[in-house]
Amino acid sequence: MEKATTSQITIDNYLKNHYMHRSNWLRAAVLGANDGIISISSLAVGVAAAGTGREAITLATFAGLVAGALSMAAGEYVSVSSQTDTEHADIAREKDELREQPEAELEILTQIFEKRGLKRETARLVANELTETDALGAHIREELGINEISQANPIQAAFASGAAFTTGGLLPLLVVLLAPLSAMQYSLYASTLLSLMILGIVSARAGGANARKAVLRITIWGAIALGLSGLVGYLFGVSV
Repeated sequence: MEKATTSQITIDNYLKNHYMHRSNWLRAAVLGANDGIISISSLAVGVAAAGTGREAITLATFAGLVAGALSMAAGEYVSVSSQTDTEHADIAREKDELREQPEAELEILTQIFEKRGLKRETARLVANELTETDALGAHIREELGINEISQANPIQAAFASGAAFTTGGLLPLLVVLLAPLSAMQYSLYASTLLSLMILGIVSARAGGANARKAVLRITIWGAIALGLSGLVGYLFGVSV
């Protein structure tokens, strides 16, 4: 039975149990949700602390939610696209180098495997076989460190970030709409910290990380941001 199970394991289904293939969209989603929760709550707290009415707070919060989601999606797309452009430029350069100096590139590949612990003869053998199979692919993976998991995806990152920001920002908007005006700030503080704790737990489980550490990190920084926003509202009597 154990033998049959082992024989069914392949590199494709083995990697499905790991977390690295989630790293690109998970980073963008956590960043977007965290920013949505903190920035929209901070905005609402700052406006509420300035002593304005519900209508002004709602308008500022909704505008912040729409503008923030679009900004996050656009910013993530531009940022990751820049990374993609750099990757493509490096791949194009690698093509030229393989065409102009194949022996030097073979030597570089050999040295890479040597540094990983292979003997010179074995490293050369591996480098030769990979070069015969797919020289460019080997150098992209081994020399540049680009693979299917780490390769940037601008559309995926932009969608994950924008959608997560919207999801994170909806809770403070609901609090602004439903909470009594007299208790709005305290409701925002409590709901935001609770949301950040939940986000920390969810992101840690999705990425296989330590939940306690994630919750502490995200909650402490969120509390600092909220506190400073409320302080600005009280001191200057203006929205932030």
